[in-house]
Amino acid sequence: MSKSTTTFLRKPLSSVLLAEARRPRRTFAPISKHARSLATQVDTPRSTPSGISPPPPPPVETTPETLEQQERERKARKIFQDAVAATAPRNNWTKEEISAIYYQPLMELAYQAGTLHRRFHAPGEVQLCTLMNIKTGGCTEDCSYCAQSTRYQAGTGVAAQRVATVDSVLEAARQARDNGSTRFCMGAAWRDMRGRKNSLRNVAAMVRGVRALGMEACVTLGMIDGAQAAELKEAGLTAYNHNVDTSREFYPSVISTRTYDERLRTLGHVRDAGINVCSGGILGLGESSTDRVGLLHTVSTLPSHPESFPVNALVPIKGTPLGDREPVAFTSMLRTIATARIIMPATIIRIAAGRKTMSEEKQALCFMAGANAIFTGEKMLTTECNGWDEDNAMFGRWGLSAMKSFEKKSPEEA
Repeated sequence: MSKSTTTFLRKPLSSVLLAEARRPRRTFAPISKHARSLATQVDTPRSTPSGISPPPPPPVETTPETLEQQERERKARKIFQDAVAATAPRNNWTKEEISAIYYQPLMELAYQAGTLHRRFHAPGEVQLCTLMNIKTGGCTEDCSYCAQSTRYQAGTGVAAQRVATVDSVLEAARQARDNGSTRFCMGAAWRDMRGRKNSLRNVAAMVRGVRALGMEACVTLGMIDGAQAAELKEAGLTAYNHNVDTSREFYPSVISTRTYDERLRTLGHVRDAGINVCSGGILGLGESSTDRVGLLHTVSTLPSHPESFPVNALVPIKGTPLGDREPVAFTSMLRTIATARIIMPATIIRIAAGRKTMSEEKQALCFMAGANAIFTGEKMLTTECNGWDEDNAMFGRWGLSAMKSFEKKSPEEA
C-alpha cells in the first residue's frame, strides 16, 4: 500500500469531507436555445415482437357533413375541368356551375382562364377603345354611381350640356385613330331616345363618319326600341353598349328609375337588329360575391353571348350616393374577369372604369387571365382614363399589341 493511500486512510472522515467541499468545481455554460435547435431529435422506436407490424392509425371519422363537403368539392372540380376544356361557347350555364368556377383557388382560376383564352384569341392582342361623352349631364335616372344624374347635380357640379357637334366628334375620333385606337365609343347621358329624332340623326351621322375613318363604332344612348336600333344598324353601328350593372337581386339597391327587364329588352332590340351587344357590370357597388355570380349568369345566358363584356370598378364620385364607398378589392376584379373568360370564351373582356387606379402589374394579371380590351385616351365620360402614351409604353414592356378593327369574330362565329 502506498504512503499517500495510508495517509488518506488515517485521516478522520470529517476532514476528508471538508476538503472535498472546499475543492473548486468546474462550471459549464448553459445550453443556448440556438444550440438546442441544431440538435438532432431521435425518437427511440418502441420494440415490437419479431414479425409483428405496429397497429394501423385509427380511421378518420366520417360524418354526413364531411361526405357532403367532399361530394361538393368533387362536383365543383368536375364542373371546372369541363369548363376549361371547352371548344365552343355555351349559354345554358347555371348559377351553381358559375359559382363552382368563381370560387376556385384564384391562382388556378386565373391560370386556366389564360389557357382557355389562348384557344379562342390571339395571345397578347388587346383592343384599344376610346370613349367620348357626346352629351354630358342632365340625365333623369337615379343610378347611385353616376355623376351625370340631375338628382345629384348640386353635389357633383356636373351640369347638363348640349350634344356635341358631328364635326367635333369626328375630330376626336380621328385623334383616337391616329393614336392607335380601333374602336370609338360615344356616350350620351339620356334615359332613352324617345322624342329625340334629330339627336338620333346626328348620332347616325357620327357613326357613319367614324366608320369612314376605318374604325369600329359603338354608342351608349340609354334605352332604345327596335326601330331606333334598325336606324343605327343602317348607319353602320358596330356595337351598342347597355350594361346590366349587377345581379337582378341587387339591382334595385342601385337604381329605381329603370328596371332590370327594361335593360334586357334594349339588349334584345340591339341583338335583333344585328348589332353587336356590349354589356357588362360594375364591381364595388356594395354587392356580394353571390351578386357577381348573378351578373355573370345574366350575361352568359343571353340568347347569344355579348360581343364584349366591360368589367368596371366603381370610381366613387363625391356627391353621388356611392361617393364614399371603399374601392373594390383587386382580387374580386381578377376573379370576375377570369370567370367571365371561362364561361364566355369567345367574348372580348374589357377592363373599363377604374383601370386608372390599377398598377401596371395588376393590369398584366388581368390580361393573363383573359382580359383583351381597354379604354384609352383623354377621359372616360366624367372620370380619368389612362392615356395613349402611357398605354403604348405598357404594351411595349409586356409585349402586347393592338387588335385591328373588325378582326375579331363574333362569339357565334368562334
